[in-house]
Amino acid sequence: MANDVPDNPTRSLKDRGAISNLAGRFVDQVSSRECDGWETLLEPVERIETVAIEEKAKSIIATNQSPDIPFSQSINAYRGCEHGCVYCYARPAHAYMDLSPGLDFETRLFYKPNAVELLESTLRKKTYRCSPIAMGTNTDPYQPLEKDKQITRRILETLQRYRHPVTIVTKSQLILRDLPILAEMAQDNLAHVGISVTTLDNALKRKLEPRTAGPGARLRTIEALAHAGIPTAVMAAPMIPALNDSELEQILTRAHSAGAIHAAYILLRLPYEVAPLFRQWLAEHYPQRAEHVMSLVQQSRGGKDNQTAFGQRQRGTGVFAQLLQQRFRITCRKLGLNVRKLDLDCSEFTLPPQSGEQQSLF
Repeated sequence: MANDVPDNPTRSLKDRGAISNLAGRFVDQVSSRECDGWETLLEPVERIETVAIEEKAKSIIATNQSPDIPFSQSINAYRGCEHGCVYCYARPAHAYMDLSPGLDFETRLFYKPNAVELLESTLRKKTYRCSPIAMGTNTDPYQPLEKDKQITRRILETLQRYRHPVTIVTKSQLILRDLPILAEMAQDNLAHVGISVTTLDNALKRKLEPRTAGPGARLRTIEALAHAGIPTAVMAAPMIPALNDSELEQILTRAHSAGAIHAAYILLRLPYEVAPLFRQWLAEHYPQRAEHVMSLVQQSRGGKDNQTAFGQRQRGTGVFAQLLQQRFRITCRKLGLNVRKLDLDCSEFTLPPQSGEQQSLF
């Protein structure tokens, strides 16, 4: 398998979320490292380097008609994510690349260097109809690779020229690099941002989301964005039963104090390969709590690890899910969150002149 990492779990690797390179569901044959008693011959894997792979995309804007997703268009400049969040629902997409949704997902990353060219081509089509473009819906647009590739930055600059509305969700402080662009767009109601705050516990963060900014840094990012006049939301997601759900009220309160005006949450989702990867992670880091966590997850997912029905996949069902929803609503009401709608303006969309085009005198 890629990176010579075992399919079967051994132990966690430093700064990585997944425990193994669990095979994707489309793989016919798998290989694994096995111990035959000569332990000294089986060298442990201590570190896996990140590999960036160029992908020439054929299109850049993805569309959806899902009734429980608040956007119809999205852009993902990267496949895979070095943040390594073990629960990430985007992990199964790596199986379509004949790679593992496990460690491959966070170490073998794809970037799209032609993203801006494709975006401009799409925006200039006569059939194009403007609606907000969401970024950060699959993998984080400000993951570490963005610092070098700057694809997200160039996409934002393009959307600003076209006066096209955009929404962003991220865990990264790197978004502050683009604060001037976002602040200018926000003045014209063309941008708002969501910062994901999963936990306020640094120790849990390091295990759950190993290569992400710490909780304090994320709250400071909310503060900086809000201070610049950018409508900012806190995304308390995912809420994991018996692991971080007890923090819900505190996360919302701290984010509101930092300047967040909107909030959302999602109950843990475990689609396809994410479920066994998460179970491996629980067994490694929280063995005494693992059975209880998964029991509550299944109680909230109709007796299964995952629930895919619209209207249920984000919130879950059952007593635990209902109590979580009530806690969220009560806290938001007390804090005054979600009072103002974050609707962006699509009427300002315009096609800027291209090089060589004659501009109108009027």
